[in-house]
Amino acid sequence: MSNDAQFAAHKITVLLIDDQAMIGEAVRRMLVGEADIEFHACRDASRALEEALRIRPTVILQDLVMPDVDGLTLVKNFRAREETRDIPMIVLSTKEEPAVKAEAFSLGANDYIVKLPDRLELIARIRYHSRGYIALLQRNEAYAALEESQKRLSDEIRQAERYVESLLPEKLTKGEIRTDWRFVPSAELGGDSFGYHWLDDEHFAFYLLDVSGHGVGAALLSVSAMNALRSQALPSTDFRDPSQVLHALNNAFQMDQQNGLYFTIWYGVFHKPTRVVRYSGGGHPPAVLIDGPSPAETTLTMLESKGPMIGAITDMEYDQADATLGPCARIYLFSDGAYEIEKADGNLWPFGEFIEFMGRGPFDDPASPKMDALIAHDRALMGKDDFADDLSMVELTFES
Repeated sequence: MSNDAQFAAHKITVLLIDDQAMIGEAVRRMLVGEADIEFHACRDASRALEEALRIRPTVILQDLVMPDVDGLTLVKNFRAREETRDIPMIVLSTKEEPAVKAEAFSLGANDYIVKLPDRLELIARIRYHSRGYIALLQRNEAYAALEESQKRLSDEIRQAERYVESLLPEKLTKGEIRTDWRFVPSAELGGDSFGYHWLDDEHFAFYLLDVSGHGVGAALLSVSAMNALRSQALPSTDFRDPSQVLHALNNAFQMDQQNGLYFTIWYGVFHKPTRVVRYSGGGHPPAVLIDGPSPAETTLTMLESKGPMIGAITDMEYDQADATLGPCARIYLFSDGAYEIEKADGNLWPFGEFIEFMGRGPFDDPASPKMDALIAHDRALMGKDDFADDLSMVELTFES
């Protein structure tokens, strides 16, 4: 929009406050023929504020000497009201009086004219002050519109966030496999998702993925990938074979078809009769296996994710590995938001310290679940509650 079009949205509007009719007529005549200037006059100073609120002038011309109301007091009153405090005020006086002029400026006047000035000078001053005020109005309107737009966007993101959270799986509290999880969203909508389900009577799949970036696009890609896993909708894929699953995901979700977005994933399948977990990963942090002969005697093993991220290059091959679970096994899946945090001193928390923390018990204390302890520890390290990235974590307990 051109400057002229912008200013047309706010017409230059003059309010003259002067008890003398001949001054009002003189100013009116000066402005005759100026199509972009609208003129109003108020002879009753006691009604000046009311008139200003009604017509919303872009500049006020005000006499300093009027009956009943002192001109300087009126300036002060205009500046005391939020609706009028920014309207430019040109005070009119019959003579140059430095002390009066100084006081007028100290109270908030923008200009001082000995009346009556030359027509061209008056019009120039009116346009100058009005254009500055109109620019302020337009800036405020732009900020208000931006704020409203951001609020709508924020509301939409919160709705999308609630939708994503509604897709997260129910926690399994009974049976040979129990699950628990935590999802702590960041201020921006992210792309973390996770799930688990039985593929058949013997095979249980569990996985966590993390889409690059933030926003609605990342969330939508995350939901699409999760739906493909949940519904087993990838063609010619044995979902009991992690390497096949990642190969098919990589071909189905190429980043050049996803607005440059990619994701990382850890995918595992538990075979119930043998208690073997086969797993594969694409650019994702390793899963953590806590296992041992009893809850008091445990060791930590990282189930490494060695494959490339999903979506970079077609027809990538993904290796898989396996681990046999003992009678008290727990596996933790997590996104990088669990450990890629900036500490209060500005340094990043080393991954090795995160793994060390995960390896420390207890693991079966219902009063202090391991995932809650980690989240509390993260917040203590950061010195704040809010995370810069989504934190997702899944705990799977495999009873023998």
